[in-house]
Amino acid sequence: MDIAFTSVTELSTAIAARKISAVDALEGHLAQIDSHNEAVNAVVILDRESARQAALQADAAVARGDALGPLHGVPFTLKDTHDTAGLKTTVGFPPFADHVARLDSPVVSRLRAAGGILIGKTNVPAMLGDWQSDNPLFGRTSNPWDLSRTAGGSSGGAAAALATGMTPFELGTDMQASIRLPVAFCGVYGLKPTEHRVSLAGAFPDPGGTARSVRLMSCVGPLARNPEDLALIYRIVAGPDAIDTDLPPLPVEPMPKLELKSLRIAVANAFPGFPVAAEIISAVERLAAQLASAGVRIEEAKLPKLDLYDDLAEGGKLIGMMLEAAQPNPPEQPATVSHWFAALARRDRSILAWERFFETCDALLCPVAMTGAFPHCEPGSPLQVNGKNESYWMLPAHGAVFNYSGHPALTFPYGQDSSGLPIGLQLVGRRWSESRLLGIVAAIASISGGYRRPPGY
Repeated sequence: MDIAFTSVTELSTAIAARKISAVDALEGHLAQIDSHNEAVNAVVILDRESARQAALQADAAVARGDALGPLHGVPFTLKDTHDTAGLKTTVGFPPFADHVARLDSPVVSRLRAAGGILIGKTNVPAMLGDWQSDNPLFGRTSNPWDLSRTAGGSSGGAAAALATGMTPFELGTDMQASIRLPVAFCGVYGLKPTEHRVSLAGAFPDPGGTARSVRLMSCVGPLARNPEDLALIYRIVAGPDAIDTDLPPLPVEPMPKLELKSLRIAVANAFPGFPVAAEIISAVERLAAQLASAGVRIEEAKLPKLDLYDDLAEGGKLIGMMLEAAQPNPPEQPATVSHWFAALARRDRSILAWERFFETCDALLCPVAMTGAFPHCEPGSPLQVNGKNESYWMLPAHGAVFNYSGHPALTFPYGQDSSGLPIGLQLVGRRWSESRLLGIVAAIASISGGYRRPPGY
């Protein structure tokens, strides 16, 4: 068994059956970190001894015949934003360099209760504020497919660690494609659930105890190397808790097994006015043709009559209004309650327009990013797309549209481009349809391909 690249479900099954020990699983991943992390710089905080103690306890539980959770003995890393008791959470921000939360966040508690063993934290941009994972505390994360390029952000360390076998799964956050962008760049899978599907409590450190300000558009979601593991982690972390009062008491359904001929997928190779690399456009069209040949009902997407560029701008304004409460120095003209409710009313119109769109299809296939993994650069530098300079800030536009609308979106790998870098595409579904989206991605995996190990790992 190649432990570092074994799936979550296979690891937990092997540990429960005593084919391998939890200590074996942990040491296999630590060895992978020791071998490759210096070059990639994905894992930035390690807690070897606590993880080893937890692995020994996990093996003792197996020996006693105790009831075991679905992650029993499985090691994992976390994006350096989630509150973790006894382990630093810094978000790459010097004032938080020594911050240790008093309690685990609800999602971390669920992963541990399921038997998972936390081994460390993965890199992010400072305060999660960029699409490259680089910060003053830990430096820059590189893409394992090409170290001269970015792994993306803000879950860049998470995606790079997963792609290189340093962890079997991860948990990221996504406010403007922050899971889906690095997943696409590194060639793995990532799910942004419906807004308010997974607890946001403790998803960002708050040493001062201020009111939780980020309550819209941001989501917590899993990263994995296959749809089955993605579905498993999603089911463990999703659903209401006793802290985040925004979560509805909706059941978390299992991933269904779907027949290709039962699916109806709308396709948009680009959104109007949004720049996209030609190779990504071609990939969308190629996959659509392959799915049609396999019996999927494919149709050209009749997108809602919305100004999607304006939606992005309005989403940015909403984020700014939410973050005003956390700023030590408020702006000269702070948003009023009237501004806030007007912004919500405008957003409601977009949400409902997309809901009507999804009444006639199971999912939308489209790009998630403007381009593939690009060379490390100063944030804000123009990016080369189809031989032209395009705005850096349009990079995650196709993904960020669905942060604004709150719809679930899943990014999956679909081969490589002419430079040998991964291409990631996006499937989007109606609100609360995560399980069906997962089933669709599992159903098309034989056609779309799936995770491939980067050369050298």
